[in-house]
Amino acid sequence: MDSLLTEEMILNDLINTCNRCFGFKVSEATPIKRGWLNLKWKIITDSGVFLIKQFNKERYKKYTREELVLAHSQQMRLYNNGLPCPKLYSHDGQFLIESEKGELFMLMDYCNGIVIPPGKLNDHQMYDLGRVTGYMHHLLNDGTLSVTSHPVFIPPSRKDRLSHWKSVWDIAKSTGKSNLLPIVETQYKVTETIDLRDFDLNKTGWAHRDLWVDNLLFEEKKISAVLDFDRMKYDYPQLDIARAIISGALNEYELNVSLVQAFIEGYSEQHLIEKRSIISSLRMLWFMESTWWITSSMDLHSGPSERFAKEMLWLSENQKELEFMLEEI
Repeated sequence: MDSLLTEEMILNDLINTCNRCFGFKVSEATPIKRGWLNLKWKIITDSGVFLIKQFNKERYKKYTREELVLAHSQQMRLYNNGLPCPKLYSHDGQFLIESEKGELFMLMDYCNGIVIPPGKLNDHQMYDLGRVTGYMHHLLNDGTLSVTSHPVFIPPSRKDRLSHWKSVWDIAKSTGKSNLLPIVETQYKVTETIDLRDFDLNKTGWAHRDLWVDNLLFEEKKISAVLDFDRMKYDYPQLDIARAIISGALNEYELNVSLVQAFIEGYSEQHLIEKRSIISSLRMLWFMESTWWITSSMDLHSGPSERFAKEMLWLSENQKELEFMLEEI
């Protein structure tokens, strides 16, 4: 009851602030239970249908205000250039608004569409995901934003990563989690084969950095909205490509190659990408994310973290087979 009461108090505070800042009356508010920690509501008002997104104070610590201001300003630039994403509303020139009781939140248009489970997209949706991703990368890297000194992801050396996996193995063994040892051994063995020169580390640029199915809304044959630009930074656009492909095309433990092909065709409306680049991107995604999700406590994963761990497991087990799987692309 306490958490429900707290959410209700936060909602009332945000509604009061919206009434003061935007002058509309809320007739109905429905919670949206998706995402991590941040609270969201669909609100029906006398001025239209909107979404309120509250920033959880703990999650907010992962960002700086400047990073969020930049990300949200670019979301509006993308929206104004025709990318399907929510329109944001500002007060006193700010998209990040502080409520009367000190809550940070955003107000945006409510976007219709459905969230499709991982691996369940159809060819039309995957093609449009590729097209929209390519257009987003084109806009983000059209020269409007300056190039920063280095990307967010700095790949560790193979030696450091091998040391990491040995540490995970030791912890799993000492805590009696023998079932995890073969999984960690696989990560170690694959890491031994990695050559960082095989990654396209010179292809840096601005990217969404959280492009998976939970942050996408679809209609029957196309994307209706790309959501959640909070993590947008200067990094590797190819990691967006890999994340979208593995999220959209990996159904349980089978990669749907026709969906990968559809994504490539859509993306190539803006930028031509080759099979070699796709393989390199998927391997690089594993190299970056595997340590996030394959851990000595991964047996406790649920929801999105469980899915991400499955993706990393699949990538580690199919590093050599990727070229064979994608040979017809």
